Amino acid sequence: MVDMDKVRDFFSKDRFATENGAVIDEVGDNYARVSLTIADRHRNAVGGVMGGVYFMLADFAFAVATNHKAPGTVSLTSDISFIGVPKGKRLIAETEFIKEGRTTCCYTVRVTDELGNITSVVKIVGYKK
Repeated sequence: MVDMDKVRDFFSKDRFATENGAVIDEVGDNYARVSLTIADRHRNAVGGVMGGVYFMLADFAFAVATNHKAPGTVSLTSDISFIGVPKGKRLIAETEFIKEGRTTCCYTVRVTDELGNITSVVKIVGYKK
């Protein structure tokens, strides 16, 4: 059983994500779901959600999934594909564990809105320090 208060307290120090509205919704073995409510500060000059918002949320989900038990995993490479635009008011990033080796791991993070519309997919390879 994961102590969500301890997890949220630890990741409150991830100030870029938390100060931009990211919250931790769920955590499990090799898994995390985080979300944020889209605000004006998340929009680009033409009114769409800035691409960095999708990436930040996916990176935060990866960090929570890989570090909530034992901190020390960092991202080595990330590849993002922008697939669609949100039709809802919230973005949700959910990790999918692919593989773990002795020093590396691989995850896919899907970012959707609360209506289920996919906005982006991020593949992240991590290194365990």
